[in-house]
Amino acid sequence: MDNVQQTYFMIKPDGIKRSLTGRILARLEQSGLKLIYARMIWATAEQAKGNYPGTEEWLIGMGEKTRNGYDGNDTLLKKEMGTTDPLEIGTKIYEQLVEYLISGPMLATVWQGNHAVEIARKLTGATRPQEADLGSIRGDFGFDSPQLAVRSGRIAMQTLVHVSDSEEEAEREIAYWLGDKFTPMKYERTDHLGYGVTY
Repeated sequence: MDNVQQTYFMIKPDGIKRSLTGRILARLEQSGLKLIYARMIWATAEQAKGNYPGTEEWLIGMGEKTRNGYDGNDTLLKKEMGTTDPLEIGTKIYEQLVEYLISGPMLATVWQGNHAVEIARKLTGATRPQEADLGSIRGDFGFDSPQLAVRSGRIAMQTLVHVSDSEEEAEREIAYWLGDKFTPMKYERTDHLGYGVTY
């Protein structure tokens, strides 16, 4: 059972507000992953800030990603962001990411299954919907982009969900968002019984 993992999966405020919760959770269940914990949360600004590294290196990286989305058009970038400096852009994005996470309730969930981290990431799809495969959560339900976010005055792109990218990150995020409230439910899915699956 070396491949059985737990992963953290969070439906963000836009996913909740757009009433996509059931459809999103169904994708994970249909893949064979087992829901072992779920809780509605409303993040504080402090919690939201702590969700991201917030280091200078990370801020510059976020700024560079946004700059790259403008394909070298620094004139348009300056017009829309007020600067071309990656650190300043990254700082603005960080502030807006915090606003995004505290803008409404979120559903924090933990899933368990064979290769759970990799499967949940594939089901989620690429961050930018235009790069996400059809059939993935973001490919089917996402429509935002960095440029649309900036032009809409939000700066931070709305991505519907968050999913851990490694077992280590899943452990950290479960501890961070759920703490001692995390008590995994133990039960057997009936569709697993014919395969001799027990976890």
